[in-house]
Amino acid sequence: MNAIPVLEIGGSHVTAALIDLAAGRVLARQDVPLPLVAGREELFDAFVAAGRGIAAPADAAWGVAIPGPFDYAAGIGRFEGVAKFEALNGADVGAALRAGLGAPAIRFLNDADAFGVGEVAAGAARGHRRAVCLTLGTGVGSSFIADGYPVKSGDQVPPDGFVYVLTHRGRDLEDWMSRRALRRAFRDTTGQEVDVIDIARLAREGDQSAHRVWQEGLTAMTETIAPWVRSFGADIVVIGGAIARAWDLVGPLTSAGFAAAAAPVEVVPAEHPDDAALFGAAQWAIAS
Repeated sequence: MNAIPVLEIGGSHVTAALIDLAAGRVLARQDVPLPLVAGREELFDAFVAAGRGIAAPADAAWGVAIPGPFDYAAGIGRFEGVAKFEALNGADVGAALRAGLGAPAIRFLNDADAFGVGEVAAGAARGHRRAVCLTLGTGVGSSFIADGYPVKSGDQVPPDGFVYVLTHRGRDLEDWMSRRALRRAFRDTTGQEVDVIDIARLAREGDQSAHRVWQEGLTAMTETIAPWVRSFGADIVVIGGAIARAWDLVGPLTSAGFAAAAAPVEVVPAEHPDDAALFGAAQWAIAS
């Protein structure tokens, strides 16, 4: 099957797409915004509206990337205390999508894992057996992929394969590397309140305070993750997310950081920074 239907459910919108994995192409795409506050039926209606906006093959299983906490095998929301999707806590999302989309099967995976699976199946980690895939933005998303599948347990990976649970010098990793962390570090150093794009521009222009913020944040990240890169035996690290758009800073500093932490590894930008999770959901739909 060339056209694989998928959904990517995010905080602000849901995307439906038809994916041609062999060609690495998005054949069709429909985005539907999600209300800031919504009830269960309103969310279900948005998911189904997006899905119905693409011409999905009638007999196709759908792949769905969705953030946790979620029971991915059962298709049940576990969003207690998670404001955005709390209306889905305990909801059978799989049954709702099968009914609304007329789909024979719905196969769910975590959104960070979808990014990693997508980059291995059709992106920058194609052909690599063991890859660590990171997304840098509001936090640090991660997936440890072996032979195309996320590794979620065992002593080779952090709990559930998620690096955001790790700490560095007594502080959460995301207190060192995230949008808010970079902004706070620059503010604490200079007294200026600017966004990450401006901190990157200033670093390029030779501002030493700005460059130090990037270096300290990425060094903290690489020192924290390096033991897991080694234990997992990763041969490539793929990085996406909004912060990775400053690749001229992120790439060299991350490579140097891993090398200094005795975990030299190839570090590359995501090939599909905006669509990797769609490719991953498509791969999950046919591989599960």
